Amino acid sequence: MYLAKCSLLWEVEKMVIHRPHHQDSDTCWDFASSRKMWPQGAIFVALPHLGPVLVWLLAPHRISGWCDAPRKLPWCPPHKVLLLVWTTIYSVMGYASYLVWKDLGGGFGRPLALPLGLYAVQLAISWTVLILLFAAHTPGLALLHLLLLYGLVVSTALIWHPINKLAALLLLPYLAWLTVTASIAYHLWRDSLCSEHQPQPMGQKSD
Repeated sequence: MYLAKCSLLWEVEKMVIHRPHHQDSDTCWDFASSRKMWPQGAIFVALPHLGPVLVWLLAPHRISGWCDAPRKLPWCPPHKVLLLVWTTIYSVMGYASYLVWKDLGGGFGRPLALPLGLYAVQLAISWTVLILLFAAHTPGLALLHLLLLYGLVVSTALIWHPINKLAALLLLPYLAWLTVTASIAYHLWRDSLCSEHQPQPMGQKSD
């Protein structure tokens, strides 16, 4: 009986002594893994911001007049507010793409081709929308690209959902903002058509 009690106490002591070391090793491994993944995550978050930077470099003096129209929209936000919202949306979207990349094992394997390839296509079209709205001031073309972009973002969210549900949910604010941007582009395009078809005032006839 005495030997049995000593054996039981010995087993309990072994469990108490060795368990914290195992937990500490797991914690250290998780910390090292997170530090290893940090540069890739920063790259994914920063990548979408190349679009706004490109727009700023192409037409820094034309951005402020992006919402000018014969009948100015009272609810049209200033360009600084709009660019701030786009920056936030791009940061969230970049983080979502990082989650998908990480859950698929990282690297550049074949499983990444469709989810990140579709993401890259919609990102390029999103940059095109910024150029058409802020630099070229062509709301009609921007509206066409926005409709295409909306379908691509919905497709991306559906493909991402089985991989990482959080990444798919993070695209919902992006879709909501695309709806707002498309509404503004539509009103600007409609007003530009109305101004083109307005009759010109008759000039005075010379003697």
